[in-house]
Amino acid sequence: MLYVVICRDKPGQLQVRLDTRAAHLAYVEETGIVRMAGPLIEDGQMCGSLIVLDAENLNAAQDWAAGDPYKAAGLFEGVSVTEWKKVIG
Repeated sequence: MLYVVICRDKPGQLQVRLDTRAAHLAYVEETGIVRMAGPLIEDGQMCGSLIVLDAENLNAAQDWAAGDPYKAAGLFEGVSVTEWKKVIG
């Protein structure tokens, strides 16, 4: 099943995002369930993440989000995980 993870960065935390990016990308590669992802942008600056996961269930998607190095680094102000149905594209 597909799930969307929407993460909003805490204000003023761009350097945390940049410093943790390599660990985040390694986690994405290791886990193998990310189907597409990218940063959210406001005023030309990265301010969050949108990630589409192909996970077994909601708990597995939530566990993935909880294990993200960005979360461990304290980057996020908020994270939501919701089942998603692809219709177009």
